[in-house]
Amino acid sequence: MRRILLIGLTLLPFLGMAQGFQVNLLGEKQIGMGHTGAALLQDGASVVFNPGAVAMLPQNYIQGGFSPLLFQSTFLADGSSQQVHNANKIATPFSGYAVWGPKQAPWKLGIGVYTPFGGLTDWGNTWQGRYALESLNLNAIYIQPTLSVKLASYLSIGAGFVYDIGNVDLTKAIPLASAGAADGQARLKGSGHGYGWNVGVYAKTEIGMTVGLTYRSQVDTKITAGNTTFTVPASLASSFPNGTFAASIPLPSTMTLGLGFYPTPKWTLAVDINYVDWKPYTSLDFTYSTTTSALQNTRSPRDYRDGFAFRGGAEYKATTKTALRFGGGYGISPVQDGYVTPEAPDANRYYVTAGLGLKVTTGLDLDMSFEYEHVNSRNQTNIESQLAGTFRTNVFIPGLGLVYHW
Repeated sequence: MRRILLIGLTLLPFLGMAQGFQVNLLGEKQIGMGHTGAALLQDGASVVFNPGAVAMLPQNYIQGGFSPLLFQSTFLADGSSQQVHNANKIATPFSGYAVWGPKQAPWKLGIGVYTPFGGLTDWGNTWQGRYALESLNLNAIYIQPTLSVKLASYLSIGAGFVYDIGNVDLTKAIPLASAGAADGQARLKGSGHGYGWNVGVYAKTEIGMTVGLTYRSQVDTKITAGNTTFTVPASLASSFPNGTFAASIPLPSTMTLGLGFYPTPKWTLAVDINYVDWKPYTSLDFTYSTTTSALQNTRSPRDYRDGFAFRGGAEYKATTKTALRFGGGYGISPVQDGYVTPEAPDANRYYVTAGLGLKVTTGLDLDMSFEYEHVNSRNQTNIESQLAGTFRTNVFIPGLGLVYHW
């Protein structure tokens, strides 16, 4: 029995992070344009899209938005004809920004609160992969005060400090069949924090094109005293003592190069190339406050590689009060063969977006967006859990935002 328990426990500490955990829902205008924005002056979301562009914004801004995210994924085990569906739960990524500066001043201050990483999935407690994962709710909230300075009429720079608040709630089954008992359950729940920074530069060229380059650093979010709760028969309680765990979650650095084009006064075109440095995410380690012969500290390999995304979008000002937006992109997964997990059944993906902007009053904008994202189906056998089968995933994301500017 001990051997079985040990095998079960080595599977416990999953908190996978993949491209699927990079949320990217950071501003409604920018979502409508295919997530582009590093080289644009749309609104206060420049705080995160490019701190260097904030000083060039023509006005001051207070805004907020949210994008309910419906993640639909299925799993077909090898040799089976019965698909398993994850529960239809809705995640709620959000963003809020404020930008202020005197009219003629060469500088502006900004602050952003946004959710660049997160995940919500629930596969239930009866499916084949329950020993790898039953459910996961993960979110990272970044708070970023920012200073941006205009160096010339065509050049500005900016930087921000990032404070991250991370939360995780994970459950998975424990195999206890050899003890004559039904499956047990492990729950790991906790929160932590981390620090980082964000810098950017924005430039207007002589041919009218704008250029933006921005870098957001890696943030190591450390959970020092999360709670572990084991649900097992009383006869096994001493082997699975409740207590605390510690872990460090590396949220990767990102670099984006953006270009903006303005062929007519009514049209704005944009292209962004996004690079995500997932290489530091080599493993996920959990340290428990109390260990036993059945419950040992664990190391779960990830060995991610770099990820890329290519984005394009357009805005057409149909009237003085209406803007139409659309865009799309393609993302290359950082998850190598053998490392796909049910936390984020990752693969290369494409997406399309659309948006509508309405000027409600002189100083108030209402922005709506919608995104459809398709993750390519991927047949895999995980090298650690030996979970073998094919994941298929689609994501649907409506969004709504309000922007007040003066």
